[in-house]
Amino acid sequence: MTERKAVLIRIDPELHDALQRWAAAEFRSLNSQVEFALRRALAEAGRMPRPAAPGQREGREDA
Repeated sequence: MTERKAVLIRIDPELHDALQRWAAAEFRSLNSQVEFALRRALAEAGRMPRPAAPGQREGREDA
């Protein structure tokens, strides 16, 4: 499993409440729901990073 990075964000209380309700409805933690929403948004925008090929180090194109 890859290392997880912590991020502190400040969001509007109404947005927080909406995310919390969405997470509860899908049986996820708030943190997992935020990650799910971010991954979905990146995929829809065509900006989701592709996993590195086997044997290739992350961030290098010439390895």
